[in-house]
Amino acid sequence: MNFSSLLSSRYFAPLFWTQFLGAFNDNLYKNALIILVTINAASYTSISVELLIPLSGGLFILPFFLFSALAGQLADKFEKSKLIRFIKVGEICIMLMAAIGFYFENIWYLLAVLFFMGCQSSLFGPVKYSILPQHLSEEGLLKGNAVIEMGTFLAILLGTLVGGILIMDKDSGRLYVSVLVLSVACLGWLSSQKIPLAQSVNQELTIKWNIFSETFNIIRAAFNSRIIFGTIIAISWFWFIGATILSLLPLPEFTQTILQAKEQVITLLLALFSIGIGLGSIIAGKSKTLSKSLKWIIVGAIGISLTAMDLYWVSAQLIESNAIKGGAELASWKAMFQNPLTAHILIDVLLLGASGGLYIVPLYVILQEHSEIESRSRTIAANNITNALFMVISAVATMLLLDNGVSLHTLFFLIGLSNIVMFIFIYYRFSASVRKIII
Repeated sequence: MNFSSLLSSRYFAPLFWTQFLGAFNDNLYKNALIILVTINAASYTSISVELLIPLSGGLFILPFFLFSALAGQLADKFEKSKLIRFIKVGEICIMLMAAIGFYFENIWYLLAVLFFMGCQSSLFGPVKYSILPQHLSEEGLLKGNAVIEMGTFLAILLGTLVGGILIMDKDSGRLYVSVLVLSVACLGWLSSQKIPLAQSVNQELTIKWNIFSETFNIIRAAFNSRIIFGTIIAISWFWFIGATILSLLPLPEFTQTILQAKEQVITLLLALFSIGIGLGSIIAGKSKTLSKSLKWIIVGAIGISLTAMDLYWVSAQLIESNAIKGGAELASWKAMFQNPLTAHILIDVLLLGASGGLYIVPLYVILQEHSEIESRSRTIAANNITNALFMVISAVATMLLLDNGVSLHTLFFLIGLSNIVMFIFIYYRFSASVRKIII
């Protein structure tokens, strides 16, 4: 099976487009809301932008802690394609609420909608990954996860860009965003209608509605397996690295002070990182078997550390060079390709993304193939909860380090160093048989 046949397969294509459109919509709405708040915060509320933006991020990620356990139970108990369609109907309702919020420009209402979007995404997460093994072979599973990861990051990039562009229209921006998010939600629902049946794997499961005790239970159950524990920590570490990088690249200290480039370069940096993730994912997905793909994990881990440390080294050179030249007019993104040092940074960002793609795809396949069939969705839910926790830790750690005087480019070095330490820990959490294949 090749990638083109996979994307035309009735067992994969509808799920891919359902996922792609959902990720696009999430990020379109989030970025449009953040920009709307940034521009008009003073007229909406007395709370500062510096608090509103982290609040919006927290509201979106909170449901992953609250409802992932419930989502995992539902995906294990019920037929998955029908469950996905119910979730997509929920997305249409939420987007209708978003349109109302944009019309009245009620910031607190729009933040509540963002929370509901997080709820919908948290419900979709376990079923999205647990349905793949029911429809694909091992080789198809590798390629399927590769395409899902590539599509997700491209959808994040496109949604962020489109949301930002549309909302900047002062006269009709809110209308454009409202119409688009509702239209995309409807397209996602239409795509979900084509997803083939994926029968229940545990019809006798009794749903436990205490989300707090069940969250603890599914995490404890997942971590009882040595290989599942190691895989979840490894995947969560990828999201820690990704969240940290994506928070550092757009900062003025990096784009304007270090690169001495105009704001448009942010788009270029995010695009290169996303394209890199896609390229790395596709390379890892070309493996015929899981055992062959496992070697990409260490290649990706080494690549992450080397490129992150190289970003530190090149950034330090740029800072020294800028100090010698003194103040200069901020350069366009095209000019960055003409300067060897800034071009070097662009290549590093691309390679950092590619290393991440090589690293993450085999890990998702390990999680899917080594989970017990009757509890696979709950295992993936435990992974989603841990991912969310690591992303919160990333945000807090980045904020504390920057607030306490650690320079931004030094954070790149710390990322590379900590990745080495974490990989050694993760490596020894795997069973001996898996360690032998990886190295």
